[in-house]
Amino acid sequence: MNKQVVVIGGGPAGMAAAGKLQNFGYDVVLIEKKAEIGGHLNKWYKVFPDFTDASEITANLKSGLGKTRILNNTTVTQIKGSAPNFKVTVSTGEEIEAAAILVSTGFKHFDATLKEEYGYGIYDNCITSVELDAMLKAQSVKTRSGKAPKKVAMIHCVGSRDEKVNNNHCSRVCCTNAIKVAIEIKEQNPDCEIYCLYMDIRVFGRGYEELYRTSQEKFGVQFLRGRLSEAGEKNDGTLLLRLEDTLTAKPMRLTVDLLVLMVGMEGNSELAEVAGLKVGCDHFYTTAHQQYSNNASTQKGIFLAGAATGPKAIMESITDGRSAASEIAAFLLSAEASIQANSNGQLVTGIAV
Repeated sequence: MNKQVVVIGGGPAGMAAAGKLQNFGYDVVLIEKKAEIGGHLNKWYKVFPDFTDASEITANLKSGLGKTRILNNTTVTQIKGSAPNFKVTVSTGEEIEAAAILVSTGFKHFDATLKEEYGYGIYDNCITSVELDAMLKAQSVKTRSGKAPKKVAMIHCVGSRDEKVNNNHCSRVCCTNAIKVAIEIKEQNPDCEIYCLYMDIRVFGRGYEELYRTSQEKFGVQFLRGRLSEAGEKNDGTLLLRLEDTLTAKPMRLTVDLLVLMVGMEGNSELAEVAGLKVGCDHFYTTAHQQYSNNASTQKGIFLAGAATGPKAIMESITDGRSAASEIAAFLLSAEASIQANSNGQLVTGIAV
């Protein structure tokens, strides 16, 4: 039986899965549509809750790939056949045989221009969390005019938990990420005042609640439970925020030098039609069963990992990728045993005749 597995998506889940599958003795082809593997990790500065450098995580996962065949700048155009005899056609025209397929295509960020009231793409000093991370990585958090901001506001849940943009799901990591970057801004610019405008604070993971408390007690980050109704630009380039403090039910005004939109995760379901995968109401791929078969898709022999099935932190995506690798290995061992049993049965029948 063919012992080759195709992994589609070279982010943390895909790299973790590819490394583990190789350790299990399988040949792996890792397909990545970008010029470099690493996914969103390539954009990040540090990750929560321990502030590990994102480049360190990428390097660690890359070191485990060994002889994995990596196809960069490549997309999947067609999948034919069934397990364990898939034929995967890629954008270069090559056809790759695979006994199983792992889809680990991750997520895409919410398009902040859809929330016009916040002014992204209109006001110079309104940026996204992705752009902020790039500034932090370059050790240069500045306004468009090149000045270090004295006041920064971060808006939680931009594009998440929002019926108006058809994203009802929580993106899970945005609250903790806001807390992490707030601390990083304070470390690079201690005199800066940070305001986090939130719907609810959701810090669910190990060490996350402690990080939340530290941001307030040690770094003085201020949390306002409020809904931003409108942002307007003043003549000096600062932004006037009009909001409602939902704890006191009173209107507030806040002037800041930089407004950061914490954009949420959206499902990246571009392979749904190609691979015959189902997509849930949250726009992420549907698994075979949410409780006990969360790495299997609804298509036999095609598996799922990482943020392809919903918002996840980096550590969760890595763990989920390795879990998927184990599921694939078990599936292929079972398929091989079944083929061997059928082969032996046919041989015995032949002798008896």
